Amino acid sequence: MLENLTDRLSRVVKTMRGQARLTESNTADMLREIRLALLEADVALPVVRSLLEQIKFRALGEEVVGSLSPGQALVAVVQRELAAVMAGDANQSGELNLQTQPPAVILMAGLQGAGKTTSVGKLAKWLQEKKKKKVLTVSCDVYRPAAIEQLQTVTQQVGAEFFPSTVDQAPADIAKAALDWARRHYFDVLIVDTAGRLGIDEALMQEIQTLHASLDPIETLFVVDAMLGQDAVNTAKAFHDALPLTGIILTKLDGDSRGGAALSVRQVTGVPLKFVGVAEKMDGLEAFDADRMASRILGMGDILALVEQAQQHVDVAKAEKLASKIQKGGFDLSDFRDQISQMQQMGGMASLMDKLPSHMAQAASKTNMSQADKQVKRMQGIIDSMTAQERRKPELLKASRKRRIAAGAGVQVQEVNRLLTQFEQMQTMMKQFKGGKMARTMASMAARGAAKGIGGLFRK
Repeated sequence: MLENLTDRLSRVVKTMRGQARLTESNTADMLREIRLALLEADVALPVVRSLLEQIKFRALGEEVVGSLSPGQALVAVVQRELAAVMAGDANQSGELNLQTQPPAVILMAGLQGAGKTTSVGKLAKWLQEKKKKKVLTVSCDVYRPAAIEQLQTVTQQVGAEFFPSTVDQAPADIAKAALDWARRHYFDVLIVDTAGRLGIDEALMQEIQTLHASLDPIETLFVVDAMLGQDAVNTAKAFHDALPLTGIILTKLDGDSRGGAALSVRQVTGVPLKFVGVAEKMDGLEAFDADRMASRILGMGDILALVEQAQQHVDVAKAEKLASKIQKGGFDLSDFRDQISQMQQMGGMASLMDKLPSHMAQAASKTNMSQADKQVKRMQGIIDSMTAQERRKPELLKASRKRRIAAGAGVQVQEVNRLLTQFEQMQTMMKQFKGGKMARTMASMAARGAAKGIGGLFRK
């Protein structure tokens, strides 16, 4: 997101080389480019004005130290001010307040289509895994077809518990019954999904105000679609006028949003961003961190997020087992599939590239990475169509077996051949590292080798 801002900053930085300090004249071009990029990204005009004033105030006269160029120094100023705008006067915004007599009630509000019900499931998963909480969810949406069933499905996917309700019940009655159940069964957190509308209306506001009064939630989170742009900010402000919102979840940042809502919503509403939705999967919810988001906006990447993803998804026991197999020369197609599967669990190539600094990721476009993710799934399909014996001994794969595998995976035989050719190349590479110290490092390198293999396999 905000790719235009990154590109504009990069161009202007190149024009400022060789100057000893930041002055009003040599920052004017940079500020102009920042202003245009922010407006194009749908950032609210008051936020743009305030941000530019702060950047100019901080930047003018700042000494350029060490090996930094004036442009790089100005980028550092911009990064600090972007983070300040998104964080507001609060500390890090990504923490929920659960300091209350259990169950802590979290009320979810938002318009229809913003990803509210999916966010309930993602939040339940986050609370269970990060905070070790026992979570119960309930749907008070008795209007949208299959809304209750949808929440039940996503709740089951993340391993939380679901309180059943029916469309002929009153939302307030459902909420009270769920709260009573949560108390009697010792749940730590109750997440209440509410009805959304296609637009803000009086009936929606009255209903959710009634729910809020009866539940007295410790957290009232507003779920807003980042792709709404400026409307996202206006909608959040309208809800905040009607409800005492405690936080905002910004969804669909992995889509084609211009990103302005992330910069605007905190300052315009006064409500902190607590979470951002970065993927469709149930683990695609991140606690919002203003410093890290500012770094990603400026093309600096988010290596810390990559490390956290690796810690969450890489199975240490499997990695050690793989290292042992490599040392003995036993790397096979099942191992290869495990490695690319782990990469997919970390969000796929597009997600990984998005977290790398722009100078490292610029060679691969987002479109190409998205296509690569699709090809990875086809590779998995090819390997899944093989028998266990064929995965262990690819030399068994003659013409008839290849035709069967291709039919099972829905691909051409040529793609099976390309997979096998690339796998043979990987095996050769693995054999070069057999034994000794290098073999013990191959588990961590396997994912990178798989990614490299994917590129080579589908380069044509």
